[in-house]
Amino acid sequence: MTNYDVIAEEYKQSKTLPWRTYVEKFTLMHIVGFIEGQSVVDLACGEGYYTRLLQQCGVAAVSGVDISEGMIELAVAEERSRPRGIEYRVKDISELGIKSEYDLAFAAWLLNYATDVHQLARMCKSIVRSLKPGGRFVTINTNPDDPISNFQMGKKHGFVKRAEIPIGNSAEIREGTPIIWTLSLPAGKEINITNYHLSRQTVTNTLLESGFREVNWHQPQIDPDAIQSDGKDHWQPFIDTPPFAFLECFI
Repeated sequence: MTNYDVIAEEYKQSKTLPWRTYVEKFTLMHIVGFIEGQSVVDLACGEGYYTRLLQQCGVAAVSGVDISEGMIELAVAEERSRPRGIEYRVKDISELGIKSEYDLAFAAWLLNYATDVHQLARMCKSIVRSLKPGGRFVTINTNPDDPISNFQMGKKHGFVKRAEIPIGNSAEIREGTPIIWTLSLPAGKEINITNYHLSRQTVTNTLLESGFREVNWHQPQIDPDAIQSDGKDHWQPFIDTPPFAFLECFI
C-alpha cells in the first residue's frame, strides 16, 4: 500500500505531467459536466487539486476527504493561503459515515486501491450511502483490461506500469495482483504508486451490488489543444490501448 504521507509533495508535483492535464483532467471534467449548484465531495482528494477545480464550477458546496494526513495538510495549507470555503477531512473512504448528503461523489483514483473485492465493496457501499437519490459517482481507475505487453506504453509520457507477480507463478494478472505505477517527475525524481488489479466484471458487479443502478465505463479523451500542439500520433496510444479507464455511476 502506498504511503502518501511520505510522498505528498512529490505526488502533488505529478499533477503537472502533461498526460494528467490533457487526458486525465480533460476526460474527468468532461464527464462531470454541468454541476452548478450541486453539493460535491472529492474522495481521495490528495492535496485538493480537483477539489479546487470542482469548486470553480459554481457548486453549492464542496469538501475533500483523504486518508493521508500529509496530503490533507497540503490541502489545508492551500485553503489557508487562498480561502475558497472548502472543508478538508482525514477519513477512510470506507468509513465516511455520511448519509444522502451529496449530488456528486468524485474521485481521481480510488477504487484501484482496494486490495480485494471485500475492501472494494466497503468503499462502494460507503459512497452509495453518501449520495442523494439520483446522485452520481465519477472516477478514474487503472484499466483492468490493459495487458502486460502495454505496460511500457506511457514511458515517453512520464509513467510505466509493472505487475508484481510472485516468482514461480504464471505470468498473468489475477485478482488482487499489485500493479506498480512509476511516475517520473519534472525534477528527475520518481515515485511509485501501488494499485491492485480487480477485473472489469468484479468492479462493475460490486458497484451494482452496492446500490448503484447503472455503471458506465468511458474511454479516455484527449484535449484538442494537446492534439494541435503535439500531433495526434503522440496521444493516440491513450485511445488505442488506454492504461486507465473512467467510470460514471448512478444511484
